[in-house]
Amino acid sequence: MSAVSTIIRKWTDTSLVIRIAIGLVIGAVLGLLVPQWTGIGILGHIFVSALKAIAPVLVAFLVCSSIAKAQGGLGPRFRTVIILYLSATLLAAAVAVTGSFLFPVTVDLKDAASGSAPGGLADVFKNLLSNMVMNPLQAVASANYIGILFWAVIMGFGFKLVASDSTINVISEISDVITVVVKWIIQFAPFGVLGLVFTAVSESGLDIFTTYGRLLLLLVGCMLFSVLLVNPLISFIATRQNPYPLLFTCLKESGINAFFTRSSAANIPINMELCRKLGVEEDFYSVSIPLGATVNMNGAAVTITVMTLAVAHTMGIEVSFASALFLSVIATLGACGASGVAGGSLLLIPMACSFFGIPNDVAMQAVAIGFIIGVVQDSVETAVNSSGDAFFTATAEYHNRRKDGRS
Repeated sequence: MSAVSTIIRKWTDTSLVIRIAIGLVIGAVLGLLVPQWTGIGILGHIFVSALKAIAPVLVAFLVCSSIAKAQGGLGPRFRTVIILYLSATLLAAAVAVTGSFLFPVTVDLKDAASGSAPGGLADVFKNLLSNMVMNPLQAVASANYIGILFWAVIMGFGFKLVASDSTINVISEISDVITVVVKWIIQFAPFGVLGLVFTAVSESGLDIFTTYGRLLLLLVGCMLFSVLLVNPLISFIATRQNPYPLLFTCLKESGINAFFTRSSAANIPINMELCRKLGVEEDFYSVSIPLGATVNMNGAAVTITVMTLAVAHTMGIEVSFASALFLSVIATLGACGASGVAGGSLLLIPMACSFFGIPNDVAMQAVAIGFIIGVVQDSVETAVNSSGDAFFTATAEYHNRRKDGRS
């Protein structure tokens, strides 16, 4: 038993990132050597399901508790982080426009996709408003973070106004208990990543990189340009500090997990823990992180823009650079509403295509292609979106400290 205890202690004392890397390598090797051992993939399914299950409850109690306990004004930081989120998403769409004009790609439009998509921005925001006022218990059960945020903030202010200190402490302690449970779940991340990588490698192999290679290169290239150059520039303007140590920390601690889970919701607890390590105040990150999972959608804006212009190029539609830049604004607004649409950014492609007069049945073919390359596109998109939540939350915190003359 002592030997087993020693092994377990050494394993838990090892950096989580190193353990995840070990799980990644083992999962990839097993996926190539024994793809028929499908049971290994259950590890990834259980891990992601556990995070998805606990995240809505964590957000609900943490946001409510933070608002109820807050003593100072949080307004300036929230204004800053919202500006950072929207600016980064808009600039990511502009990068996608520029990349699509410099390296135009076409797609094969012959197999129509089935499904429905929102007809325009009005449909997207109608859906968002409906989700906002959803029954709070239903919002938690369905992981509707728009509704969770709305009701948690409202109830937090309600507790702040009428509840006794002992009642607020109970809410706070429940939040602390859920946070501990989340930390326990995160310790199983190496095994979860092992299962997720095994599934991806055993099912898709490397074929996906050859069939849609140019489209994937453009999508991933625009996302990486945005996250490695544009986002750091925004952060530097806000903080006047070298942004790359913070950026690489966020990519390492948050982006890797998000890449393999392919779920911003599942990554919310990981981002909250990262913000705690970065010294961000809990009453701020407990709201800004789930908010970012809803409105900070750099990768989604790139996907919507690149796929729309690829369809336009395929059909021979003349798109002026000015109208394409206007598409950036549309993609930004649509991306912010992606969390309220089943299918996320891919099902918002027809909405963007409609601005160039592209028929819905043609645009839905691009959606089908999106699902085919989703094993790569969605993984990178989620990593860019989710790591950006923590990156800009910390940037807003450091900006606020700089303005207040704090180190």
